[in-house]
This record gives sequence, structure tokens and C-alpha cells, in this order.
Amino acid sequence: MTARVIAVAVSPKHTMSKPVRDRIRLIEGHGVEGDAHMGKTVKHRSRVHIDPAAPNLRQVHLIHAELFDELRTKGFDIAPGQMGENITTRGLDLLALPRGTHLHIGTAAIEVTGLRNPCTQLDGIQPGLMEAVLERHPERGLIRKAGIMAVVAADGEVTVDNTIRVTLPAGNHEPLKPV
Repeated sequence: MTARVIAVAVSPKHTMSKPVRDRIRLIEGHGVEGDAHMGKTVKHRSRVHIDPAAPNLRQVHLIHAELFDELRTKGFDIAPGQMGENITTRGLDLLALPRGTHLHIGTAAIEVTGLRNPCTQLDGIQPGLMEAVLERHPERGLIRKAGIMAVVAADGEVTVDNTIRVTLPAGNHEPLKPV
């Protein structure tokens, strides 16, 4: 299966869910044009109070649609954009990508920085959703399934049905950690 974009979303406000659009524009070093989380420095409210000058490693949020399929089997009905992602993908194991991976999507490129650390706001979408996106593995510990975060490496436009090309980083591959 070819990795594809199945939805794109943006919101100018700090809300959990983001309205789905036909296209989004990515700005190098800043993020998704018009999104509340766009900027060189951290914009997530939970992080701004800690260090407002910290670099924004969470400019673009991606979630794999396969997570929605899994959640559906657990009784959750989640649609693209509802969990706050900017790009919803299908056919790519986002959680297995190493840090520093470049994803070429449409005319843009992004660099994967880490895992999204899910928060209790997910329970506001549907009770129990936060727990449903966490898995406790006996050997690997806590597995966070709520998507990955990235920074914009090259300007461009991303639209529904764009293919996704993966370029892995050179050298040793570092597993993703929450950012």
C-alpha cells in the first residue's frame, strides 16, 4: 500500500479538534499556516508556561488512520482532525519512524521530532479516549499511539490524497520519544 494523506486540518484557536480542509500550507521553520501552534518557539499552552523561548518541535501533528480503525474496535468513533492532528495518513507506520526522518508530502517536507504525548483533553472528545491511545507493554513500557510531531523542513502545500515519501536519517536510528 502506498502511504497517503487522507485528511488535512488546521485551527487558528487552541482547540482539541481542528476543522478538515482540502489543503494546508506548511511554512519552513514555523509550521502550518493559520494554525494556533505555528511558530519557531513553543506554542502548546502546556509547554509555554515552562519555557516560552523553547524551540517548537511540535509544529505539525500527524496521526495514522489505522489508529482510528483500532479505536473503532474499542467502541470509539473518531474522525480525522478530531484529535488535533494536522495531517491524517494511511499506509505508513508513523510510530515506527526514527527521529530525524523526513517525510516528503505534496510539495512540502517535514522532519519527525518525536511522539505526541496524549493528554486528558482527549477524554473531552470521548470518555476513556486517553487511556485507549496508551498501551502498557511488559518489555517496552508505555506505548503512546496518539501520533507523531514534526517541524517543517521545506515550504509547500499538502492536500488530501498526496503520497508520502520517506527518507530515513543517516547513521544510527533513534527511536521516537515524547516531545
